[in-house]
Amino acid sequence: MGGNFRHQIIRRLQAELPRGAPFDLATLSQFGVSPQLAAHYAETGWLVRLAQGVYAFPNDDFGAYGALKLLQQRVPGLHIGGKSALALQGVRHNLGSRDRLVLWGDNRYVLPTWYTSRFPARYVHARLFDWPDTQTALAGKTLTTTPGLPDDLRVAVPERAVLELLYEVGVKESLEEARNVFDGLRSPRKDMVGQLLSCCTSVKTVRLFLTWARETNLVDVDGVLKQYPVRIGSATRWMSRLHDGTLLSLKPHG
Repeated sequence: MGGNFRHQIIRRLQAELPRGAPFDLATLSQFGVSPQLAAHYAETGWLVRLAQGVYAFPNDDFGAYGALKLLQQRVPGLHIGGKSALALQGVRHNLGSRDRLVLWGDNRYVLPTWYTSRFPARYVHARLFDWPDTQTALAGKTLTTTPGLPDDLRVAVPERAVLELLYEVGVKESLEEARNVFDGLRSPRKDMVGQLLSCCTSVKTVRLFLTWARETNLVDVDGVLKQYPVRIGSATRWMSRLHDGTLLSLKPHG
């Protein structure tokens, strides 16, 4: 392969690949770039090798969200969730610049070092929702694209994000901080809340939501319980001691 041809390809890459995000060999192959040619471009300074099969343009100041676009191609259901999703949609409390980005996905996955070394983040994999066959579109409806972020970057809607947050109470999130964030919620959609509670697999999450929603009048809890088959578990109290020693006691209906 002649030097002129290699130069033409890299010029095409520079013209057609969007800046602000890394790319992999699958993307490069669409431009006729083989793994060997990609390695050559990295050796000669036209590309920067971030990890095996992952590249970026030199001096391209890509951010956490742009890089997530690549990870979304690799991890089913990957989205910004929990506390991070709520913060992006205006629901936050004492969110610091050092807070790690909370990512959720459908499969077990370890975030690559090239990502976490640049952007503090953690990944959560839990079957928090048992999506019913009759509502296969519900999972997609609970993810949205937030203005100001890259196109098609998936973010949990507030109704889903708050349940993801409550799931982590006592493990990664403190009870106090979760309550402070919860208190910032405004006007959740009753239908979305009811559907999500109906397929939420965590009794703690469901009961904590019902308890706080009743205390704050966030939603008509009795109306939700009457209209939807919410998974509250048994008729007895749910009790557990959190990692900080706090005893959490939750009644079935909040």
